[in-house]
Amino acid sequence: MPQTDKQICIPPELPELLKQFTKAAIRTQPQDLIQWAADYFGAMSRGEIPPVREWSERVALSNWAELTPELLKILHSRVAGRLIIHADELAQMWKVLSLPTDLFNSVMNVGHFTEEIEWLKFLALACSSLGVTIAKTLKIVCEVLSSDHDSGPPRIPFSTFQFLYTYIAEVDGEISASHVSRMLNYIEQEVIGPDGLIKVSDFTQNPRVRLE
Repeated sequence: MPQTDKQICIPPELPELLKQFTKAAIRTQPQDLIQWAADYFGAMSRGEIPPVREWSERVALSNWAELTPELLKILHSRVAGRLIIHADELAQMWKVLSLPTDLFNSVMNVGHFTEEIEWLKFLALACSSLGVTIAKTLKIVCEVLSSDHDSGPPRIPFSTFQFLYTYIAEVDGEISASHVSRMLNYIEQEVIGPDGLIKVSDFTQNPRVRLE
C-alpha cells in the first residue's frame, strides 16, 4: 500500500467520550451492544439524552422482562411531560428498559396508534395490562402520574382522571357513556375539593363511586 505523510487528527475530547461510553455500556448492559452503541452515538450526535440506564433503575429492573408500575414511572419520567411522542422514540425507550416487545406491539394495536402517540392513552393501556379492573388500572395510572411522592397519597388533576376514565371505558366497550358521565359528575360535584385533585381513595374507597 502507498505510504502517506498525512497524520490522523484525534479530537482531544475522544478519550473522555469513549470513557463515558464504556461507563454507560456497563451501567446499561444492553442485550445487543452494537445496536445500543449505534443508538447511543446517534442520540449524542442529535444532542439528545442517550439511552443510558441509571443505577437507581437497575433495582427496579431486577425482574426486567415483566412490566411493573415502577418501570412505568421510569418510562413516564423519560417522556418528560410531552403529550405526544413518536412511536420510534417510545419503542426505543421501551427497549432500553428491556420490556417485552410483544406487549409494546399489543398496546400499539389495541390503541390503534401510528407514528404519533398520545402518551397518556398509551400509558393507560399499558397500565391496563397490570390492572384486572378499570378501578385498578386507574389506581396504577394515578400512582405513576402523581408527583406527590413523599407528601401524601397519590393524586392527579381531576381533568386528567376524567380524560383517562373516559378513554379506558371507551376502549373497554362494556361501560355505557351515560354511566361514565354520571360517575364523573358525582365525583366532580361531591368528591373533588377546591384544589381540583383526585386521590386514589376517592374512587376506590367511596361506595357511591362504581367505575364499572
